[in-house]
Amino acid sequence: MAAEEGRIDPMHQFQVQSIWDGFEIGGHQIAFTNSALFMVLTAVALWVFMLGGMKRELVPGRWQAAVEGFTGFIASMVDANIGPKGKTFVPYVFSLFMFILIANLLGMMPFGVIGVHPFTVTSHITVTGILAIISFGIVLLVGFAKHGFHFFSLFVPHGTPFVMIPLIFLIELFSFMIRPFSLALRLFVAMTAGHILMKVLAGFVINGANAGLGFAALVSVPSFALMIGITVLELLVCAIQAYVFALLTSLYLNDAINLH
Repeated sequence: MAAEEGRIDPMHQFQVQSIWDGFEIGGHQIAFTNSALFMVLTAVALWVFMLGGMKRELVPGRWQAAVEGFTGFIASMVDANIGPKGKTFVPYVFSLFMFILIANLLGMMPFGVIGVHPFTVTSHITVTGILAIISFGIVLLVGFAKHGFHFFSLFVPHGTPFVMIPLIFLIELFSFMIRPFSLALRLFVAMTAGHILMKVLAGFVINGANAGLGFAALVSVPSFALMIGITVLELLVCAIQAYVFALLTSLYLNDAINLH
């Protein structure tokens, strides 16, 4: 949290800061940043979670039960949206869901790591955009690999009058091409807005307390109570946004796999 002359800056938490200057490639400095650090922490946390839960014991412990619960949840979702053909994509959708979920939760930590303040990587459009582009690229590859140029029939719903085909095709194509942008923006906006609100409320708490007992009672206490509620809500949003991203990815894959 950045404070200058009593002012709380809610945008400071989103600043990408260099931890290690790294090296230079083609005149461009490649640095290791707080964003890269928390993405590595997310990947490590996911690896540890899966490693500790894949013991395959006959009577599963809590850790194994948690892993099996998450994998079963994603497998059921993919099966419901795609069908038996979707089993191939369960590992990808599961990895996507867990990466986003863990990244969201790490950004909610009340403490930093090795002197770096908590950083939510999904609050940056570059990260959510890359995840959306990868998912969209897989959809295109699967669609054209399975159906060839017949994949374009996705943009012409069955029963469309012949005279309306050009217009409907353009509308459906535009709707299809905008999917990765909406996918990336939804996660980015949800996480950014929630963190800004929490930081603003934290500023009210601190500044109200610094202004005296009267302001603390009128401003700090209600703001603190509201901040607790918003924090709980944001934890729920962390899980919901991970689920929505995985759900929409599976629905887009369904369009590419089960093309009629």
